[in-house]
Amino acid sequence: MSTLEQFIPEKDFFIGIDSDGCVFDTMEVKHKEFFCPNTVKYFGLFAIAKYVRETWDFVNLYSVTRGTNRFHALIRVMDLLAGRPEVAERGVTLPDMDPLREWVRKESRLGNPVFMEYVNDNPSPPLKAILAWTLAINEDIAEWLRDMPPFPHARKSIEKLSSITDAIVVSQTPLEALTREWKEHGIDNMVKAIAGQEQGTKSEHIAIATRGRYRPDRILMIGDAPGDLKAATDNSALFFPVIPGDEDSSWRLFHEEALERFMNGTYRGDYEEKLIEKFRRSLPEKPSWELR
Repeated sequence: MSTLEQFIPEKDFFIGIDSDGCVFDTMEVKHKEFFCPNTVKYFGLFAIAKYVRETWDFVNLYSVTRGTNRFHALIRVMDLLAGRPEVAERGVTLPDMDPLREWVRKESRLGNPVFMEYVNDNPSPPLKAILAWTLAINEDIAEWLRDMPPFPHARKSIEKLSSITDAIVVSQTPLEALTREWKEHGIDNMVKAIAGQEQGTKSEHIAIATRGRYRPDRILMIGDAPGDLKAATDNSALFFPVIPGDEDSSWRLFHEEALERFMNGTYRGDYEEKLIEKFRRSLPEKPSWELR
């Protein structure tokens, strides 16, 4: 296992695999026990904690923005909170996201190291608060999160595909956490490389690893979020969805059927389209409180 920059193709087929919520059942616990509590704490939102939790979970777990980078997610959450009458009625001051908007507009490597450099060069109270928030999340996860094994059929699938494809991890999780989690469960040696948020977007990860090296119908992205589908589409690659809430069945289908179809050239077309349609139906665009 190496970094994305050290990746060397060896097979005719390529598979990119997302990590959080896809291979590991960690999305819920990370967002509900680490991301959201730190959001309430570091931005002083205790008076509206109920609405922060509901909004945070919608943005990061139960909607079309599931799996988005934490900085984009923070902006989206604050924008939605600003439009909620319950928040306005309580007179709570939300953090200023404009300095963060400026950074994410011009930077694709949305990880803590690059953000820390930016804050050092552009110090301001809003950015310093966001930096403290994002560093605290990483520290808490590193200290507390353990014993979260892969979905059973995810492990079986990775064992199966590792011998017949060039597989890499394609994720917006920090590289340190990815490496630690894959190594902890003994599956790091089943992938050729691990790419995290520090190496750019998922679309960029796939482009760097595959451009000029594989035919488009021999490139597959496995993921549980619309960002994974976008990464595949941006690179004219195929996509296999791990349906949120139905992960075990999804991985079983991949292990027993979809991987073989990918390898024998019968994946693209009606088969892939039906899987993607089911995936899209599982993640709504509008939050439930706007439909009440």
